[in-house]
Amino acid sequence: MTTASKITLARVAMIPAFMATMYLSRGAAGMWMYLSLAIFIIASLTDFVDGYIARHYNQTTDFGKFLDPLADKLLTIAAMAMFCEWGVFPAWALMVILTREFAVSGLRMVASQKGNVIAAGWSGKVKTASTMVGLCIMMALPGIVWLSWAVIAVIVGTTIYSGVEYFVQNWKCLWD
Repeated sequence: MTTASKITLARVAMIPAFMATMYLSRGAAGMWMYLSLAIFIIASLTDFVDGYIARHYNQTTDFGKFLDPLADKLLTIAAMAMFCEWGVFPAWALMVILTREFAVSGLRMVASQKGNVIAAGWSGKVKTASTMVGLCIMMALPGIVWLSWAVIAVIVGTTIYSGVEYFVQNWKCLWD
C-alpha cells in the first residue's frame, strides 16, 4: 500500500473521532467543538497531502482514485449531517449536495464502462475546498446564523455549479 493511500485511510479513520467530538460538543462553542474543528482541519489537510504525494512520487493507484474522493465525501457529509441534526444546516441543502455526489459518481461510472475517464475538474476542487473551509467556519463560529447561511449558500452554489459543469462537459457519455 502506498504512502498516499495510507494517508487517505488515516483521513477515513479520523471520521469516527470527529463525529464523537461533534456529538460531545452538542453544537455549542467549547472544547469539544474546537477539538472537532482541529480533527476536521487535520483530516481536510490530508486531502491535499495525499494528492501531492500520489502525484509527486508517482503513487497514483486505482485504490487511491476510489478512496480519496470517498473519504472527502464521508468527512464533509459527516459534518453536514451533524449540523442538520442540530437544525443549523437545512436538509434540503444536504439533499442537493448528496444528489450532485450521486449523479456525478453515476456519470463517472457510465463513462468508465465506455472506456472514458472523467478527471476531477477545477470546479469540483473549488467545491471541495469551499465546503471544507465553510464547514470549518461553521465549527469555529457556531451560532452565528447569518454566517452559517452565507456558508450554506456558498456550499450549495459551488455544488450546483460543479455538478452542472460535469454534466455539460461530459453529457455525451450518457448517449453514446
